[in-house]
Amino acid sequence: MGSTFKNSCLVGLGALAGVAFSMQFSALAYKPVEEAMPMAELRQLADVVGVIKSTYVEPVEDKALLSEAISGMVASLDPHSAYLDPRAYRELREGTEGRFVGLGIEISESEDGYVEIVAPIEDSPAYHAGIKEGDLITQIDGFPVQGVPIDEAIKRMRGEPGTQVTLTIARKDAPAPLRFTITRSEIVQKSVKAKMIEPGYAWLRIAQFQEPTVDDMAAKLQALYRANPDMKGLVLDLRNDPGGLLQGAIGVAAAFLPKDAEIVSTNGQLADSKQRFYGRPEFYMLRSGADPLASLPPVYKTLPMVVLVNTGSASASEIVAGALQDYKRATILGSQTFGKGSVQTIRPIGRDAAVKLTTARYYTPAGRSIQARGIVPDFPVDETADGDGLNALRMREADLERHLSNDRDKEVATREEDIEEQMRLLAEARLRKPVDYGSDDDFQLAQALRHLKGEPVQLSKRAAATTLAQGH
Repeated sequence: MGSTFKNSCLVGLGALAGVAFSMQFSALAYKPVEEAMPMAELRQLADVVGVIKSTYVEPVEDKALLSEAISGMVASLDPHSAYLDPRAYRELREGTEGRFVGLGIEISESEDGYVEIVAPIEDSPAYHAGIKEGDLITQIDGFPVQGVPIDEAIKRMRGEPGTQVTLTIARKDAPAPLRFTITRSEIVQKSVKAKMIEPGYAWLRIAQFQEPTVDDMAAKLQALYRANPDMKGLVLDLRNDPGGLLQGAIGVAAAFLPKDAEIVSTNGQLADSKQRFYGRPEFYMLRSGADPLASLPPVYKTLPMVVLVNTGSASASEIVAGALQDYKRATILGSQTFGKGSVQTIRPIGRDAAVKLTTARYYTPAGRSIQARGIVPDFPVDETADGDGLNALRMREADLERHLSNDRDKEVATREEDIEEQMRLLAEARLRKPVDYGSDDDFQLAQALRHLKGEPVQLSKRAAATTLAQGH
């Protein structure tokens, strides 16, 4: 199988910046470089460093200068190649493991610029301290956070296990600010949720593809079947799933596809980047042990399925949606996905840093390139009955500067609209309560259920208008 797959592969999306990335943790052989190093240019770089050190208004450390030079050099290649300093490398590894040290809260930026609690993670320090959904963090250890980038707020809340942080909270029904002193600890994130949404119909949500995802999904599917052996349909929810481990994507797709089906392939310059990945344990299991998919009830290979996607679905989630679509195993419903179809290889630099380089494109089983195009739903359906909300304004891979081209198909960038229309959509979306996926108010989920029952669905207004304009 080659050396590539002996290590973990990761595909994902940076949701805040609208930038996706795919990675392979691997020990790929380097392609020989025939030409000698450009010594004149390297001397010029050394001269620039010397001029800065001797002339800049304040002293600058060599380490900081060279780190920034490496970062700029790698970032100039494409939007997803990057130099990972020790902090970024550590956070990347934590994200793929589904573990980190912190308080255990899902957060977003509020309309007033504060940090809003979306939800405390169950059994986390924040959960036990009494932090509630809808709380606004106004200060972290006395530091005001209004208008502060959310990444900065996250850094201030994370730290070493056993250390404490004090949050000042504004709560709607509290007459005065509340203060919570919380002890940091290791948090284990759960990426899989599942439930019966009505008799006979199940909902399975994967928020991100992490190391435990395949095991967690298998356990959820088994529990659903034990409680409901007469299931009629399943909705796989991949909306706003930014990606994650490639093994997770392969395992999820394999649960519903024929045995040994091809899930995805990659192609690049290196021999080890030209690979095909199949729905077999060696391609989705990260450690030795029992195959988590072996004991799944056979019904999941034939149970009618709908996959929900949107513009926030990227990389690993696009691999799953593309494979299920190619085999006609599931109907894809929602908005066109982000279009992140390139692989980045992680090459460690020293003990605690790394370089992430784009090394390949990936393709669906039918040979479609997802890069800068994404997965086109079989049924385009807006986020709400009134429109697609912020999905209509999100950037796509094809909007990014220096993005890798699609080598097989037409690229799809964000639709250009006049400024007034964009502002109207944005204002409406901000007034609307965010969609609670899996709830009774989830419009796209309701349309997925209608499709599974053989009932007509309400198609996207934009898609309907396009069809009408084309005379169909």
